[in-house]
Amino acid sequence: MPEDILIRRGEARDADAIAAFNCAMALETEGKELLPEVIAAGVRGLIGNPGLGFYLIAESSGRVVASLMITTEWSDWRNGVFWWIQSVYVQPEWRRKGIYSRLYSFVKEAAADKGICGFRLYVEKDNRTAQSTYRSLGMKETDYLMFEEMKPGIRYCR
Repeated sequence: MPEDILIRRGEARDADAIAAFNCAMALETEGKELLPEVIAAGVRGLIGNPGLGFYLIAESSGRVVASLMITTEWSDWRNGVFWWIQSVYVQPEWRRKGIYSRLYSFVKEAAADKGICGFRLYVEKDNRTAQSTYRSLGMKETDYLMFEEMKPGIRYCR
């Protein structure tokens, strides 16, 4: 595992890198080409509104090499908040080096004593490598399927 990895909260200066990572991830995992102006505005929107969530950055020698996004979900069943881990991306040359493990450890430490009842994420059904990583860190597959409906006129990819 690289020793010089710094994990920190994402800032406005990281927005371009995060948006590029999101575009790369969408293309790699879903074959979707995101609209650059939409993802750039979305990243900046989250960074500018911490009530919606936050990004974490993994940095090596001043270079952003990975990121993930945290958003929240209130659970009335548990009287607590889940942190949703989303938009996970590790640059290909940094994969399988423990970067995501470091990010996840940071997430768990940051959640201590904050009323966070657990952590959730969704993963592409065919992304076996990511699923294996999540299982190795103690996460379990749930009994839930995910459904969505987009409002008419919402465009985010080509």
